Amino acid sequence: MTLKALIVDDEYPARQELRFMLDKFSNIEIVGEATSATEALALIRALDYQVLFLDINLPGMNGLELGAAIQELPRPPFVIFVTAYDEHALEAFDVNAVDYILKPIDEKRLKRAIDRVIRAEQERAALVPPQVIAAPEPSKGEPVGSTAIKINRIPAEKQGKTILVDTSEVFYAFTEQDYVYIKTFADKLLTRFTLKELEGRLGEGMFFRTHRCYIVNLQKVKEIVPFFNGTYNLILEDKDRSEVPVSRAQAKKLRKILGF
Repeated sequence: MTLKALIVDDEYPARQELRFMLDKFSNIEIVGEATSATEALALIRALDYQVLFLDINLPGMNGLELGAAIQELPRPPFVIFVTAYDEHALEAFDVNAVDYILKPIDEKRLKRAIDRVIRAEQERAALVPPQVIAAPEPSKGEPVGSTAIKINRIPAEKQGKTILVDTSEVFYAFTEQDYVYIKTFADKLLTRFTLKELEGRLGEGMFFRTHRCYIVNLQKVKEIVPFFNGTYNLILEDKDRSEVPVSRAQAKKLRKILGF
C-alpha cells in the first residue's frame, strides 16, 4: 500500500527536511506541499490524500483548526501532527490525529507513525463495502457489453469548489512543481490528475502533447514561433496569450499534423 501524502508547514527548511526523511519510505508518495492551512484545504478538497503531515503553528488558520475542518469531509486524510511544541497533544487527538511527532523528527518515531496510518487505512478500507455500479443500458446500435462512459468534462478546483470544465474550454494543461493544472481562457485550475491521465481523458484530435510538461488544444493556437535548435513556442488565444513550448522531439510530429 502506498499512501499519497501532503506536507503542510510554512517553513521551507522544515518541509525539505521532512520530504528528505519521507523519501526513504517506499510506502509514502509525496504528492504536494502547502505553506498554509487554507492552501492545504484547497488541495485536500481537490486530491485524494491518505495522510497529512501537519504543523500546528501556521499563518491564519492553524493546524488544529485545519484538522477539525477536514473531519467534515467524506473521506478525510489521516493526520500526523509534526510540531516543535508538546502542549497541543491533547487538542490534536481531539481532532482524530493518528499521531503527534515532535521536532526534530526521529526516524524510528516517524516510521511508527506511518505504520499506524497504514493500519488505519487498511481498517477503513475493510469497512467500505465494494461499490457495485450498474451499467447503463446500451443505446440503440451500441454493441452489447460496451459499458465505458465517456464524459468530456474535467474536474478541477476553483475557489474551494470542484467544477467540471468542458474539454473544449481547455486551452492547455501543464505541470508546475508537483501539481497539474489546466488553463482555460482566464483561469488556471488545479486538477487531481497526472498529466498522463489528463492526456488520456482529453483524447487525441484536438489535444497534442508538445512537451513532457505540456498538452495543448491545437484549436486554441494562434501563432507558431520558431525557437532555437528546431523547437517552437506556441502562442495561445487565451487572455494572457500564453506561450507553450514544443520540444524538438515533438516538433516533427506537430509539423506533420498541421502541415507546415
